Amino acid sequence: MARQKGIIKLKGTIGDITFYKTQDGHLAREKGGIDASRIKSDPAFQRTRENGSEFGRAGKAGKILRTALRALLLNSADGRMVSRLTQAMIKVIQADTVSVRGLRNVIDGEAELLAGFEFNIRGKLGTSLFAPYVVGIDRLTGDNTIDIAPFIPANMIAAPGGTTHFKIISAGSEIDFEGETFVSTNSETTILPWDLTPTVAITQANPVTPNSTRPLFLALGVEFYQQVNGQMYPLKNGSYNPLALVSVSGL
Repeated sequence: MARQKGIIKLKGTIGDITFYKTQDGHLAREKGGIDASRIKSDPAFQRTRENGSEFGRAGKAGKILRTALRALLLNSADGRMVSRLTQAMIKVIQADTVSVRGLRNVIDGEAELLAGFEFNIRGKLGTSLFAPYVVGIDRLTGDNTIDIAPFIPANMIAAPGGTTHFKIISAGSEIDFEGETFVSTNSETTILPWDLTPTVAITQANPVTPNSTRPLFLALGVEFYQQVNGQMYPLKNGSYNPLALVSVSGL
């Protein structure tokens, strides 16, 4: 892989060189590789096929989780979140000690490894929200709870420049990775001033199916706003809104 320089940037293929654009800039690479039919049938590529199968499974699982949390992710994700989540899902699948290689999956893996995953590396929950919070996943009732005691926003939330207001958001999701379905509930506070005025206690339940046997995920985040002439605007289009998985219960 080479980086393109100069005024004119190319896209497409010339001879054996392919020119393309990524988040890292305009790049170029030489065409090559092994014939796809050989990879699909040659015994020498058995491990390659197994890895490819699990990579595809990880990508599909990540997509289902993203879809379940879509309402929150619309304003709280960075440009590399999809690839980072896929890599995290691969680790979950590789923790499967039951299935044979190539057939390992999220259900038999360790979904709990996703706890702490940050959806926005430009604004992490761990470096934004310092107010103590208590999380809970109750399979019996289906509640995925967030409890935050009263706090002073200006002291306990590290907000980006220009912030005047904020709100706390959360979601509970029950996901069937095999059936590719989910149940998800979102919660949010009203838009609150980012100042020295203490908040009231915040409780968000995010109920899903009681007695569920599916993996459960609890996400928590903050959305920042700027007030201009009495109107609220998402600060910098949500570029620094943190959102993270704060609790995960697999089976």
